[in-house]
Order: sequence, then C-alpha cells, then structure tokens
Amino acid sequence: MNNNYYQSPKASKMMRMFWRAAGADQYLLERSTYSDQIKYFCLGGIVIATGVMAALAGGYAFYTIFSPKNQQTGDMLYSGFELFLSCFFGLFWGLIIYNIDRFIVTSTGKGDGTEAITGQELKGAIPRIIMGIIIAFTISKPIEIRMFQTEIQPRLTEIKDEKKRDNTQNIEKRFKNELALKDADITKINNRIEQRYLNYQTKYDKWSQKTRECNCTAPIHKAESDIAKSQWEVLVSSSTSELKRLNDERNEILENKKKQLKDLNVNAEGLNGLALRIQLAEEVAGPWISWFITLLFMVIELTPIFFKMMLIKGPYDYMDENVKELARAESGIEILYNYYDDGEGMEAHKIINHGAELKRMERILIIKAQEELNEKIITNWKENKKKDIDQNPDKYISEK
Repeated sequence: MNNNYYQSPKASKMMRMFWRAAGADQYLLERSTYSDQIKYFCLGGIVIATGVMAALAGGYAFYTIFSPKNQQTGDMLYSGFELFLSCFFGLFWGLIIYNIDRFIVTSTGKGDGTEAITGQELKGAIPRIIMGIIIAFTISKPIEIRMFQTEIQPRLTEIKDEKKRDNTQNIEKRFKNELALKDADITKINNRIEQRYLNYQTKYDKWSQKTRECNCTAPIHKAESDIAKSQWEVLVSSSTSELKRLNDERNEILENKKKQLKDLNVNAEGLNGLALRIQLAEEVAGPWISWFITLLFMVIELTPIFFKMMLIKGPYDYMDENVKELARAESGIEILYNYYDDGEGMEAHKIINHGAELKRMERILIIKAQEELNEKIITNWKENKKKDIDQNPDKYISEK
C-alpha cells in the first residue's frame, strides 16, 4: 500500500519465508500494514521453531535407539553411520511436525475477529488443540532425556547391576540343583567302586599276611583275593561308560550355565532404550519438573492456535476476504450466510454455484427440446406409415 499518507514496509527474504510458514498471502501482506506483517512473521516463526525443535528432539531420540552403547557404562558411543541415520530421520520427523503445525495454523480460522475467545471458537479448535498436545509430548520427552542425561546414567547403571545380580542368583540356584543331582550320581558310582576296591585290598592284605605267617602260598586266601580283584575290575569296567556319560552331562550343564550367564550380561546391557530413559527422566526429575517441561512445550505448540483466535482483524484480513469474494464471484459462487437458522445442517450457510446451475439449466432445456423433437419425429413417421399402408396394403400382408 503506497499513497501520500502511508507506505507499506518492504519485506525481507526471511520475513517472506516466515509468512509462507504461517500460510499467509505474501502479495496481500506486502500491501498491508506493518502490524499485520509482524503478526504473521511471529506466527510463522513459532511454526518454524517448533519444526526445528521437533527435528532436534527426533534426531536425539533416534540416535538413542540406533547408537552403539558402552558395555561398561552404557554411554552412547559415536558412530558415523548411526549419526547419519539419526540426522536423516530427525530431519524427516521435523518436516512432518512442521507440516502438521502449518496445517493446524492455516486451518484455524480467525474466529470472530475480536480478542475474546468464545465458547464456539474453543469448541471448533478442540481437535487442533488435541493434536498440538500430542505433538508437544513427542517433542518434550527426548529433550527431557537430554537435559537429565547426567542423572539418568548412574540410575541406569544401578538398574543394570541389579538386573544382573538377580538373574545371576536365579541361574546359579537353578544350575546348582542340576549339578547336585549329577554329582550325587557320580559319587554313588565312585563309592561303589571304592567299596569294591577296599574289599579287594582287605582280601589282598589278608592273603599277604597269611603267606608271611605260614611261608606258603595260602591258596584259599589267594582265591578270595583274586575274586575280590576280579569283582572290582568288572565294576570299574562296567561303570566307565556310565561315569563318562554323567561327566559329559555335567560338563554340558556347566557350558549351558556359562552361556546363559554371558547372554544375561548382553540382555542386561540391552536395558538402555528410549522407553526406559523416559521413565528414568520422570523419576529423576520428579513429576512437577517433568510436567513443567511438557507444559512449556505445550504452550509453544498451542500458542499459534490461541493466537489466531485472539487476533483482531486488520487490513490484511479484510483484503484476504475481499480476494476470496472476488474469486467466488468470478467463479459464479454465491454464499447466503447464516441461511440455516437452526444450524443443524451440514453447514450453516447456503452455497449456490451459479455456473453449475447455468450448466444444469442448459442441460435440462436441451433434454426437453430433444424430447419434443423425438416426439415430432415419431408422430411424422407414424403418419407416413399410415399413408403408405392405405396406398399399398399388399406390402404389409403375408399369406404364409
């Protein structure tokens, strides 16, 4: 707007970019007042800032998921590929939130053009407010994790150690019972072998003593000693395979125990995910601080919605309405505002599409004219047929 009493400020590239983010019409704003330009500049700034915060929060959340962890401390380690993935998905997430916010802002009407937020305006904004609250939660939680990272890490280590200790005790207790059963079987066989050996040793000592006393061979005691030795050797021979089987099973139990203890350490180190970190952030920060951070992002996210409902109409808004009315007029669209008094229909206004009505009337007239012409054609054809029958009746009569 340029005249002898006012000249619209020239907008910078950044201001135009923020206008586009707010869904405002650059052509009209460049011809509007400075106050209108600033309104939509700030509105677009909030939308862009929300998208940037969402990208940062999403990138950190994805890096928490993808990045390798230190097996001892649980700290996230640097990895170029995981960093690239996190940046890519974070940027993608930020663009999604940016577009959702832009849609929410642009689809929110200007209300009644006053500073007051009426119940009807608030009712219409409820779906957008709910979406804004959900978006605020998704942004605030990863940032909350990063804010309390120093407090979260020691608590995370404690949980891992507790998990390892409890599971180790359970595994030790379970395998202790299995090993005790195998050891009992092995001990039982070894005791039987030892008893047979002691019996043989007793017989042998007795035979040796007898031969020294009588200076003879003592064949009876020699036979008893040989029988005891034979019984001991037979038992040893028959028990070898059984002992080998039991020892192999015992070694297998020990290997299984070792493997489960190793898997236990791996599983305990896996307690490093995003969900647990969110839970620990709320535990470390306390409910009040956690809710305060979330509410802060809710305010940032919902500000554009309430801001638009509180906007007082300015020159830009009236020019925007005028452009829309002109576009409707050129398209032959007429709106009868508040046509339905009860307001219970699909819409409160009646919309008349004159272009479509004109086409419809033309089509109706063409169809009616076609019906009249068809009727006249059939009537003339009928008359001609009657005359032809009167003149040539034999042509229409068959004797077969």
